[in-house]
Amino acid sequence: MTTIGVQGVTGRTGRTVVETATDREDVTVAFGISQTDPDTDTPTYDPDERAAALDTHTPDAVIDFSEPAAAVSLAGVCADADVPLVVGTTGFDDDQFAALRRVSKRTPVLKATNFARGVQALLAALGPALESLPGYDVELLETHHNGKRDAPSGTASTLLDRIAEYREFETVPGREGIQPRDSNEVGVLVRRAGDVRGEHEVLLAGNNELLTLTHRAEDRGVFGAGALDAATWLVGRDPGWYSFEDVVTTDRP
Repeated sequence: MTTIGVQGVTGRTGRTVVETATDREDVTVAFGISQTDPDTDTPTYDPDERAAALDTHTPDAVIDFSEPAAAVSLAGVCADADVPLVVGTTGFDDDQFAALRRVSKRTPVLKATNFARGVQALLAALGPALESLPGYDVELLETHHNGKRDAPSGTASTLLDRIAEYREFETVPGREGIQPRDSNEVGVLVRRAGDVRGEHEVLLAGNNELLTLTHRAEDRGVFGAGALDAATWLVGRDPGWYSFEDVVTTDRP
């Protein structure tokens, strides 16, 4: 049984992690960390009590779905306690991201923008598609619930990073007015509406044809399950920087 702590336990995905863990026999969520009053039976601590929470519950790993500054603070506490950290928070600036990377020299840190296994398949398929269709226009569309703060999403940024491995381009965040399309651009279109769990589509068009690669999360449970898989996988690893791709690829038979 792997014992987990969750920072951001009262948020959308944090609650999902707790709910998903109750249906599994290999993990248990021992405590949460949140700035808001909990609506869960899980023992919950204020952010300034992080060290005390880790000392009391001695978790095997901690999962973070909060906000960048809180994630960086948690990372330092986890490193001091020699506890692996899984980070699902997005929206880090360069300094915050660098701080996380420094912490990974002292304790295992797994950073992911998306814990859906299907997104890993999308990333894997994107490279061959770009290689097979040189010169085709590329556009990216992402849709999330109306409460999501960062735009474009962390997953969209990861998809753009993968595209950048195969071609040079300028990112165009939507279009307005008279704006002819250049051949070396990738349009990034962002939608925020309702309770959409997460949808990402990469479109490649040219030669009178169109190819779309799409991932749609039907339930937040896929993110909770993936985060728990990442946490159990990370236990016992050497200090270092890991990705969810590492989890998915080593899980293959």
